[in-house]
Amino acid sequence: MTARESMRRILEGVAAGDLSVERAVAALEVQSRGYVTTDSARVDLQRKSRRGLPEVVYCEAKSPEQVRSIFMVFAENGETALGTRANEAHFQAVREPLSEVTYDPIGRLLIWQPSGETSASDSSGKRRTGYITVVSAGSADEPVLREAVGTLELFGHTVKVVRDAGVAALQRILDHVELMRDSLVVIVVAGMDGALPSVVSGLIPTPVIAVPTSVGYGASFGGVSALLAMLNNCSSGVSVVNIDNGFGAAYAAALIAGKVEQDV
Repeated sequence: MTARESMRRILEGVAAGDLSVERAVAALEVQSRGYVTTDSARVDLQRKSRRGLPEVVYCEAKSPEQVRSIFMVFAENGETALGTRANEAHFQAVREPLSEVTYDPIGRLLIWQPSGETSASDSSGKRRTGYITVVSAGSADEPVLREAVGTLELFGHTVKVVRDAGVAALQRILDHVELMRDSLVVIVVAGMDGALPSVVSGLIPTPVIAVPTSVGYGASFGGVSALLAMLNNCSSGVSVVNIDNGFGAAYAAALIAGKVEQDV
């Protein structure tokens, strides 16, 4: 929702008698500042109007009460709320006041949306025409894949998923070359030797975002070896995000796809 649309909704609420003058003044003050202050955070309500995508809550290291108070700010302002790295305690705390909240325990995503909304896509109503593909090297990469896929779907993107297509058996990824070639962006999630993004990039004329995961034995150093391998890949056009950062890859892919689709 743009700032103009938000102001219109506030004024229409006053005109219809659904919103008191005092509450409307408070809402307009929030809109003029652009953020709401809680006991532990300043929640940015204008992120979407500036960047095209809403603010996202990193739940890890936050208490359940802190996450709940932040989600309530979004809910009170009719904004979609996405929390990453959430746990069961965060979910239970938010579910008390917001029963419609959903939780993916594998991808660790916590999501609340205003009634009637199905995604946080842009307010223009323009129909999306392309898709983003997310590829994982192995089943152990599933949590990071789920974080990326869930984020992209909330942002309104069509997502194609290719699971368990690592370099130990290259024919598995070769079966999906056409699908990846026609994608707006391809996200590749891999641990161990981190070789898959380089292979994928060498096969297609599509931007590739690589996500190293902390999957592997001791010498993988918690994903550092995969990270370094991806940074040193020999196929041009691969961008690399932080270890296990499926959300960061999804956010970048959504921004790229959004710019590509602006003129479609």
